[in-house]
Amino acid sequence: MPEPSTLYLVKRLELAIRKVLDDVLRPHGLTAPQYTALTALAQRDDAGADGLTSAQLARRSFVTPQTMHEQVIALERAGLVAREPDPSNRRLLRIRLTGAGRNRMRECADVVADLEGRVDTALGPDERDGVRDALGRALAAVEPMARG
Repeated sequence: MPEPSTLYLVKRLELAIRKVLDDVLRPHGLTAPQYTALTALAQRDDAGADGLTSAQLARRSFVTPQTMHEQVIALERAGLVAREPDPSNRRLLRIRLTGAGRNRMRECADVVADLEGRVDTALGPDERDGVRDALGRALAAVEPMARG
């Protein structure tokens, strides 16, 4: 029997991680895409930059703009994000993380770190660095094709 292709294994890993993330984040009232959106907003805040538009956040969270719009509404209702008009273009809304959103991320940090730790432990330090490097190169080879 032939070995599974690299793409097949990467996709299976992605789906398994997504399922586990959804399971461990559910008690915190979040889905994996919502958590990803919050982390993208936190990185933006930490860099001292303005919030992101819904379209920018969708790209950084690996979902469609329509899906992100629904996620942002849910996150806003939960008080985890706020939308404000962009000062240079009032038609654009900038999404930013609220204090409650940052607190929710802190609440989730341990369960997300546990998942990351499982992967790291399965690989070991030397292998982990090699896998990260290889995945980074593979992403660099394919990502430009995804943009066009």
